[in-house]
Amino acid sequence: MSDAHRAAAQDLTEARRTGRPCPPLRGRLLPEGDVDAAYAVQREQVDAWLAAGQRRVGVKIGLTSPAVQDALGVHQPDFGLLTDAMAVPDGAEIPLDGLLQPRVEAEVAFVLADDLVDERVTTVDLIRAVDHVLPAIEVVDSRIAGWDISIVDTVADNASSGLFVLGTVPRRLDGLDLRLCGMVLEHAGEPVSVGAGAACLGNPLHALGWLAATMARAGDPLRAGDVVLSGALGPMVPVTPGAGYEARISGLGSVRACFTKGDTA
Repeated sequence: MSDAHRAAAQDLTEARRTGRPCPPLRGRLLPEGDVDAAYAVQREQVDAWLAAGQRRVGVKIGLTSPAVQDALGVHQPDFGLLTDAMAVPDGAEIPLDGLLQPRVEAEVAFVLADDLVDERVTTVDLIRAVDHVLPAIEVVDSRIAGWDISIVDTVADNASSGLFVLGTVPRRLDGLDLRLCGMVLEHAGEPVSVGAGAACLGNPLHALGWLAATMARAGDPLRAGDVVLSGALGPMVPVTPGAGYEARISGLGSVRACFTKGDTA
């Protein structure tokens, strides 16, 4: 890893530690459009978290919305690693002092029963490998000031990961059409984001397939027990201190994320 890559990882680490976002990495420490360099920076941080005792529990997929891809000038999703330190129980209070610029979005979470080691994965392979699905709220966050991000910035920042909350009632895929699953995310009983499975690469299963093939090619395939956050079903929403958010996804049930009244950075 180059000195610039280490400096980028250090900037992101310091932003997490101090609660003060850093300037964009692109054009400053990482070349514009160099996604491979960004993933190297991501791995540097993840390796440090694992060495410090955190445990890998899954993977999150980002940039699954065509509108977001167009805004960042990219034509594929990205991914980041999930650890046990990012998991929050359904409805538990989330302290804001550990977050910088949090936003929430509702997603379908897959929990795998089998490994997905083949680069050429079929829909049948995916369905067989999924043990169950759960509704999820991802608390996305950015260590980059003002969410001024490109593909390089967000990939280096572990795909702008923060925390995640899973529902507690598992559902089998039998009888579910994830493409048509409607979603509403509410705050104080009012809808703040709506969407459907079709907003996630056309179907959350498509996102899972992209991730399975991508990670198999990288030599780090998805494994049984992994949680996969498949991508937002609707627009993400900035977190209001002291607010509670409930996501309901048709056929999957509901999940809640509640935040303290402390100030964000």
